[in-house]
Amino acid sequence: MDKIDLGLTGHAEMMVGTSDTAPRIGSGRIAVLATPKMINLIEEAALAAVEHLLPDGKQSLGTHVDISHLAATPVGMTVKAEAELIEVNGRKLLFAVRAHDEMDLIGEGRHERVIVTAASFQARIDEKGKSLRT
Repeated sequence: MDKIDLGLTGHAEMMVGTSDTAPRIGSGRIAVLATPKMINLIEEAALAAVEHLLPDGKQSLGTHVDISHLAATPVGMTVKAEAELIEVNGRKLLFAVRAHDEMDLIGEGRHERVIVTAASFQARIDEKGKSLRT
């Protein structure tokens, strides 16, 4: 994880479609980009910044978002998200994040991820899943 340095950036982009709107995902009634979809794009940008630098068997998981959705984006517009790594604290990674459509800053805030060992994380999830079968 020596390659995980402050200032790393990742980007993600999407065109807003009807399936990305608030009414379609149940988060509102106006046909604009849904906040959860914007957050998903921001998480994709954070993944793009660091995931390819993690050692084999490691991955990052989103653990916290503190994001303001500042402006509405209609269907047909492109949205771009950027995540910049601003803090590394052991396994925790903190990103400053921003999202823009073709006209406005539409979202900004912070996003935290934690680096885990994929196999041991999956084992814990499998064990938790067993409780459903008992």
